Parts: sequence; structure tokens; C-alpha cells
Amino acid sequence: MFRRKPKEPLLPPEWLIVGLGNPGPQYSGTRHNIGFDIVDALATTHKIKLSERKHRAVFGAGMLNGTSVVLAKPMTFMNLSGQAVVVLLREFGLKPDQVLIIADDLDLAVGRMRLRTKGSAGGHNGHKSLIQSLGTEEYPRLKMGIGKGDVTIDHVLNKFHPEERKDIQDAIKRACSAVECVVEQGAVAAMNQFNAG
Repeated sequence: MFRRKPKEPLLPPEWLIVGLGNPGPQYSGTRHNIGFDIVDALATTHKIKLSERKHRAVFGAGMLNGTSVVLAKPMTFMNLSGQAVVVLLREFGLKPDQVLIIADDLDLAVGRMRLRTKGSAGGHNGHKSLIQSLGTEEYPRLKMGIGKGDVTIDHVLNKFHPEERKDIQDAIKRACSAVECVVEQGAVAAMNQFNAG
């Protein structure tokens, strides 16, 4: 009989990195799902398998440039994101200042990015749910600009225009670098580097 080789023990995660979006193929590639796209890009780059499915989320643990992290995508739909995140924080023994939330932002031009250590929901249903579930506005977040359309619901659930795709692909790469900076140097250092201009 062959014994299954035990998995290498992972270090306890120092960060939970969460991309917000809506589950299901009909939402794939939409503006509202840019958080999912960034987490997927991080998972590919750092070879972290998003293979765990529990706590109403898809997630995976691994190393991000020497720092132990969990990458996660809530499967609750955007306006209930906090319900998944609060359970994941509890599961991994992390506090709100150790979760980095990545989400779309209507008030920023397409591809523009802003890092913050705290803030209000600003009309974003994902952040509203997080603030309600976590009981605080003090958690780091990366906001990715998706531009402002005429009708908000239609706009956020539409895909990017072909002429916007290159800007978005470049922005996703820059967002991945910003996330790496947050986990290596802290949110304030990352803000100083990536919020310039």
C-alpha cells in the first residue's frame, strides 16, 4: 500500500486578500468583477490554487513574495460579501486590518487605482456589507476605477469596451504590484508608492 504524501504545512497567513465580485459565468469580465480578476491574476502569478470551497467563498493559501497569504473570492454576491469575509477572518485568526479588500470604484476613471487604510462604503454595496459584518470601516482596501456610466446598475454589470481592455490589463498588473507591496511593506508604504499622481 502506498501512503499519501502529507501536504507541506503552511505558515499561518499574515494577510487575507479578498477580491469582490459576483459568482457565475454571466458576471465574468464585468466591471463589478474587477476584484475577482485581480485575485485570479495574483493566484496565477504566485501559483496559489483557489481550490478550497467553504464559508461561502473560493480561496487558497500560499506564499506571496515570502509572505503567507490567503487569496479569496466570496461566492455570496456582492451585497453580502461581508458574510463570507467575517467567517474567513475568524477561520484564519486575522483582524480587519489584516484583510485587503479589492473592489471596483465608480468615482475613479477606468484603470485608476487608490489604496486606503479605511473609509466609508461610498455607495458600494460590497463595502456596505463588509462594514456591517466587520463592525468597522478600518480595513485596507484597493479601489480600481471602472468609470462612471449613465445608469449605474447597467454600467457595473457591463463588460469593458474593447478600447478599454489594454488599460484594464495594465491596471490589473499594477494592482498586483500594489498588493505585493501592501503585504511586504504595509498599506501606508504602498499608498505612498501607488497613490502618487
